[in-house]
Amino acid sequence: MYDVIIIGCGIVGAATAYELSKYQLNTLVLEAENDVSLGATRANSAILHAGYDPEPNTLMARLNVEGAKRAKELCQKLSVHYNQIGSLVVAFSDEELALIQTLYDRGVKNGVEGLELLDQAALHKKEPNLSHKSLGALYAPTAAIVNPWEFCLALAETAVKNDVTIALNNRVTAIRKIENGYEVTTNQATYQTKYIFNAAGVHSDDIHNLIAEPTFEITPNRGEYYLLDKSEGDVVHHVIFQCPSSSGKGVLISPTVHGNLVVGPNSESIQRSDLDSGKDTGNTITGLKTVVDLAKKSVPDLNLRQSIRNFSGVRANSSAGDFVLQEAAPGFIDLAGIKSPGLTSAPAIAVYAIELLEKSAGRTFEQKEVHIDSREKIIFQELNFKEKNELISKNTSYGRVICRCETVTEGEIRTAAQSPIPPVSVDGVKRRCNAGMGRCQGGFCGPRVVDILADELNVSPLTILQDREGSNILVEATKGGH
Repeated sequence: MYDVIIIGCGIVGAATAYELSKYQLNTLVLEAENDVSLGATRANSAILHAGYDPEPNTLMARLNVEGAKRAKELCQKLSVHYNQIGSLVVAFSDEELALIQTLYDRGVKNGVEGLELLDQAALHKKEPNLSHKSLGALYAPTAAIVNPWEFCLALAETAVKNDVTIALNNRVTAIRKIENGYEVTTNQATYQTKYIFNAAGVHSDDIHNLIAEPTFEITPNRGEYYLLDKSEGDVVHHVIFQCPSSSGKGVLISPTVHGNLVVGPNSESIQRSDLDSGKDTGNTITGLKTVVDLAKKSVPDLNLRQSIRNFSGVRANSSAGDFVLQEAAPGFIDLAGIKSPGLTSAPAIAVYAIELLEKSAGRTFEQKEVHIDSREKIIFQELNFKEKNELISKNTSYGRVICRCETVTEGEIRTAAQSPIPPVSVDGVKRRCNAGMGRCQGGFCGPRVVDILADELNVSPLTILQDREGSNILVEATKGGH
């Protein structure tokens, strides 16, 4: 019997696994997909929010500010791309100037540091490409950008190094109460555990309802994006928000940690029946046009012809106005309704979750005397000339560039394939070392990545996927060998 099972390995599940790995607990993570971070974590704005938006005295407000601080520390320890560039909420009318004053006051109550209200001149000095119709802004210097799936992977991999078990392709189908705990059935096996954390994202209400009466409902919401080439990466230098509305924080324009520019999202409710069908993360002409129209309100000369990819993500909006962090049944803790600022809040949610479980269990869990709390990662492109030569002299595979757009080497791809949570797909490699993230989007390096991954995993190239289960790239061999 396991001590704890975590259902779901997005950013919240991974952060919880990371925190639990510090304790003398036998922990299992059940993930429905063939990799971690395949839900909302991999398709979002990649922003660590400062914390002025949530209503004071809510879990969102408390855990956003605390999470932003913890996330900064974790990214430094775990070699995750992070850049504290600050954010601007831009006002275009007198009514919106009043709203950013409200956000300023709210942020002060929430404990956000360094907030400042900028007039038009100060705003345009910081961001000269903004529309001349912008009148002022709320400046939040503690806001940052991050690589969200790298953050999730770093947390999950470190948890595995600390003896947490992650079982992929395990979709939970049933949960029943047993003596001293629960029996969890998946499409692969049956497991027993004393305690459960429900971090199932858009399916967290379904998991909750397997063991308790319904108390909340997830209403999935899709947001669509443009990813622009690095040639557009300097158009703005901060995260540019429009004033928030009832549908969300609005269309933003922001640099990414890799030097691109991300633009989006719109906001569109989708049907529960579309979840996991492929339709839930599709792009639409109407949705992308909405993104363009709203983005150009902020930066009229935005060059969206430099788009190298469109994508969309699904948010786990809930009927509750706050994060749903609760004990739904004895030893069963919901970590649900985690919409924005969920990425920012995740490290703090994990700590809060363990506090809830200790209260439920009526005891304090014993910490390990020794645990791994750091991660080193070689990024060839970021090394200096001497470091590159020294690395190549030790391992010649680092001298062969596979992804030309991002200067990713064979050595990095092979290292990714040997990671604590090995990828089984081309996109899995991309998430671990950035191969295929450049202007050609894998058009050049894709076939070589397939060959290298098949070699490392000792499998046929026919079994290598593009991403999720069923996304086969190769169907059959068409040429015989000699």
